[in-house]
Amino acid sequence: MIELDLQCASNGAVPDEAELRCWCELTLRQRTADSELTIRLVDEAEGRQLNRDYRGKDYATNVLSFPADVPDGPGGVPMLDIPLLGDLVICVPVVEREATEQGKALQAHWAHLVVHGCLHLLGYDHLEDDEAEEMESLERQLLAELGHPDPYADE
Repeated sequence: MIELDLQCASNGAVPDEAELRCWCELTLRQRTADSELTIRLVDEAEGRQLNRDYRGKDYATNVLSFPADVPDGPGGVPMLDIPLLGDLVICVPVVEREATEQGKALQAHWAHLVVHGCLHLLGYDHLEDDEAEEMESLERQLLAELGHPDPYADE
């Protein structure tokens, strides 16, 4: 089960909670424990501030992922069965602009960014080539299940 806290701090057009939940559930289905996460939908000023504060980059980006800082359990073993995953911050104007610039359907781009962010919360990354290949492969697979095209096809 997924507990989703949706926070909308943007005036832009955003997917409804049922769609966001669907994309999260699809991505998190591999996780056996219950999952709690927050999705905060923001405008550019807040997106830029968060990206600057947490990544040192002075611009608004499409999605920021903040995995929960989960304490280790007995013997220093990570407590993987607690439900709290973390937070996603998605910058609405950036998503809209990217979809237009890249010639992508807005709904498909939204789905991609939610899937991408949720995979980061699960510990996936794309800093190294092999990590990127694994993460992008999962994204392609999940988006295909939703009926969306390969988000990396034009790269």
